[in-house]
Amino acid sequence: MTTQHLSPLTMLLSRHTRRREFITLLGGAAAAWPLAARAQQMGMPVVAVFYAGSPPGRQQSTAAFRKGLQEVGLVEGQNVALDFHFADNNRDRLSDIASDLVRRRVAIIVIPGSAAAVRVVKAATTTIPIVFMNASDPVQNGLVASLSRPGGNVTGITDMGLELATKRLGLLHELLPTAKRVAVLTYAGGPSTYAGSPSNVIAELRTAATAIALELDLVSASTSHEIDAAFAEVAQKRADALWVGPGSLFFDCREQITRLAAHYAIPAIYPLREFTEAGGLMSYGSDITERSRQAGIYAGRILKGEKPANLPVLRNTRFDLVINLRTARMLGISIPLSLHTQAEEVIE
Repeated sequence: MTTQHLSPLTMLLSRHTRRREFITLLGGAAAAWPLAARAQQMGMPVVAVFYAGSPPGRQQSTAAFRKGLQEVGLVEGQNVALDFHFADNNRDRLSDIASDLVRRRVAIIVIPGSAAAVRVVKAATTTIPIVFMNASDPVQNGLVASLSRPGGNVTGITDMGLELATKRLGLLHELLPTAKRVAVLTYAGGPSTYAGSPSNVIAELRTAATAIALELDLVSASTSHEIDAAFAEVAQKRADALWVGPGSLFFDCREQITRLAAHYAIPAIYPLREFTEAGGLMSYGSDITERSRQAGIYAGRILKGEKPANLPVLRNTRFDLVINLRTARMLGISIPLSLHTQAEEVIE
């Protein structure tokens, strides 16, 4: 039976079932809220993990976060409880979830991926510690006073996205030195994981593109349907290659995006290895699992009494280039030796 033949109630129940299944898969109880409530009643601190996106595809990062907690002596269900929340890429839900977490007085709020979510939660509380992990410049975004001494109740791990944005464009040029036009796909809903704002990223990309004689075509999307339309626009503009920006929507829709890139036969570079594992041609970015482990360590240290104001924002130092040779062969692209030698992993 197709989705259009299902009643609204049936579809709602189906979504709730998938969400419960995911929470169970993560190792929590089928009903996360009662578990968190019981944990608080027993004096066990509750760590809320607040995703701007949707549940699927988060298992590895969640396992790494648990590992970080364990490294400082905290084990879920024994001396700490984890409570997962998902905004499903609906920006209107961010403030509702933030208000609920503040009302419940959770011990820490951990926010993977979305600088927008960090800003919303930061505006909602000045006392509950917040640990972020995303690609933005937290000083430029107004999340912390400085990297070395964040001040306030916010700290975390950053990729410093502007530097990565131009690096990806350079790698794309190295792969396709004769390319003249590159399409740039960004999130249309405003800043999410960018350094500062999309306009800052675009300005840096334009400067880098001019230096290597590339023209940029800008396209954007804020929903799955708009991603389809964006790719049709890229094909219409006859771009030689595609640069895909970061963001929870694109991460959640990575299979759709890589499938469309294959359909239109357009070489693309992505921000995370998960895109390449889903069939994308090439990715360059930080290791989500390592970033999540570090966030787990920071959350544990805060639970043990350290102040986020005194924990410096960590900058990722490891960035992996991952190449999918199957996709390269399908596109008729020969990977230069220089990229082979830089690659952390080559998917055969």
